[in-house]
Amino acid sequence: MDREKFERITRSALEGLARKELNLARLISKRAEAKERRLVPEVIEEFFLEGGPVAGISPRREKPFVARVGRLPRQLLEIGRSFESRYGRLGREYRRVAFDRVVLEEEPTLEWVTPGHPLFEAVREAVWRRAQDDLRRGAVFFDLHRDTPARLDVYDCSIKDGTGQTLHRRLFVVEASADGFALRQPTVFLDLSTGHGEPPPITVGSREESERFLVEEALEDFLEEVREEREQEVETISRHVEVSLNTLIDRLQVQVDELMQRQARGDEGAAGNLAQALDRLDQLNERLERRREELAKQWQLTLADLSHVGSAWVLPHPERTGELAQMVRDPVIEAIAMREAMAYEEAHGWQPEDVSKENRGFDVLSRQCGGPGVRFLEVKGRAAVGPIALTANEYRTARRLGEDFWLYAIFDCGSSPRLVRVQDPARLGWEPVVKIEHYTASAHLIEEAASTQ
Repeated sequence: MDREKFERITRSALEGLARKELNLARLISKRAEAKERRLVPEVIEEFFLEGGPVAGISPRREKPFVARVGRLPRQLLEIGRSFESRYGRLGREYRRVAFDRVVLEEEPTLEWVTPGHPLFEAVREAVWRRAQDDLRRGAVFFDLHRDTPARLDVYDCSIKDGTGQTLHRRLFVVEASADGFALRQPTVFLDLSTGHGEPPPITVGSREESERFLVEEALEDFLEEVREEREQEVETISRHVEVSLNTLIDRLQVQVDELMQRQARGDEGAAGNLAQALDRLDQLNERLERRREELAKQWQLTLADLSHVGSAWVLPHPERTGELAQMVRDPVIEAIAMREAMAYEEAHGWQPEDVSKENRGFDVLSRQCGGPGVRFLEVKGRAAVGPIALTANEYRTARRLGEDFWLYAIFDCGSSPRLVRVQDPARLGWEPVVKIEHYTASAHLIEEAASTQ
């Protein structure tokens, strides 16, 4: 072993521990969530191509994940200048850009535009600003599976620590209906179709009541969730700060003692080195106290910046009892299908969690018992044998998650339930149903895919 090299590595590690946050344990625990929420190039490209004209540019798609942009308008450049300290300088012109890093392997001269890039962030901010009037006016949507109207209020809230740093920012949706108030995920909008007409002449609770419900039912839990994460994080950082800086201080103190002894013996060169060591010792002690004060403030968390983003009415789809009646969910059949899917997972060494009410684009999050595996299950039940329909949110989630996404189709729920499992169902030939933004596939196609995987 090279002792000097080992000491250099140790010193470097101690300095790193004193400077950096340690999030390894948190990253491991968040693996499934990160996989679920990762942004794929298709989503980034879709947002940029649709949001570009709203922001004043006209990106032209040349091929998958590649577009031509051109010169930027003045208003976009102004937004870029306000973001320069955070995202870097925004160029005046972008010829050809890529939305997928893989494309850069073939054409390395392309500009990779993704969240965090100044062009992407400028477009996002421009779209947000242009949408404010529309958000204030509100909107009307149709829901195929709803038989009574409801109002959706969207809120934005953040959590800050004692240093003023924003730790988390999250959107919340409160549904107000004749049954009272309920929490919904923001992805609820992905399962709705664009509606028309005026809001219904009914009252389903005031916005003040909606906000009070949000504070009582969601924001306190949100704060507690972040506090729990923060406490573990700060505790870990504090422990390593103390170990690393105190180790450095102890080591330097030994050097100071040696230099003082050399100075006492008349070593002329020891005085200068001693002064430098004492100065460095003072700096480390000051740094330790400063880090202790900073960490003490990072324990203090508060809810901040609660604001109402906008409201929307959700009405029963006008054709839910007509042409599209066969696609309306049957709660009894769906409950049977869920029981079958959950039982299958448990019998095969997995731990399923029902998340069907959270609008996450799938119904069950299943984790492998004693292993790192995770899969996302969309459960569909049919009384006999018939076509399967995915909502726009479910279809996009299936595309995003690929082989981690499974379709569990349970046929014959009215007699002897039969489970058909299809991995990566997005590869099937789904047919869009434009009226309700759903995608359908025949039972034959699903069973054929299950038998060949």
